Amino acid sequence: MTVPAEVRTERLLLRQWRADDAERMAEIYSEPRFLEHMPAHDLAETRAQLERFARSWREHGYSHWAVEEAASGRLIGRAGLLRHKDWPLTEYAVEVGWSLDPEFWGRGYATEAGRAGVECWREHLTEEQLISITAPANVRSRAVMERLGFTLRGDTHWHGWDVVWYALDRPSGAG
Repeated sequence: MTVPAEVRTERLLLRQWRADDAERMAEIYSEPRFLEHMPAHDLAETRAQLERFARSWREHGYSHWAVEEAASGRLIGRAGLLRHKDWPLTEYAVEVGWSLDPEFWGRGYATEAGRAGVECWREHLTEEQLISITAPANVRSRAVMERLGFTLRGDTHWHGWDVVWYALDRPSGAG
């Protein structure tokens, strides 16, 4: 099954990527508060990432959406579902995640976008578990994970970073 290419929430439009989104995302990726917990991406790396998202949409039927604030039409980040073939604790894993412009932190947008990803996992995918990953010191993302019903499962080293991971399991017999 595939996840909807576009999802509207109360205050957000989660949409497919456009060619001109790379510049805005590269700006977000250069914000000092963003860099406290995430690696830097220059414009070329950002373009490559957006192409990976497009490839994931084609190959798996889901990936990260561009997150647009509905009221302003401004691109404020990314959120959605990613399939990781290299997750060290299982053969592969589906992760819900989000990365937003720090200017928009504290407004509940990450929870709103994350909830949309969780609902799409429940409705359109069959994996028994959904994970979410962050840096141990990223208390904001950890709080969002807990608000979405995820529980802390452990820590590991992945892609050169120490991370903590949370998970949400399907109820027995659901699918």
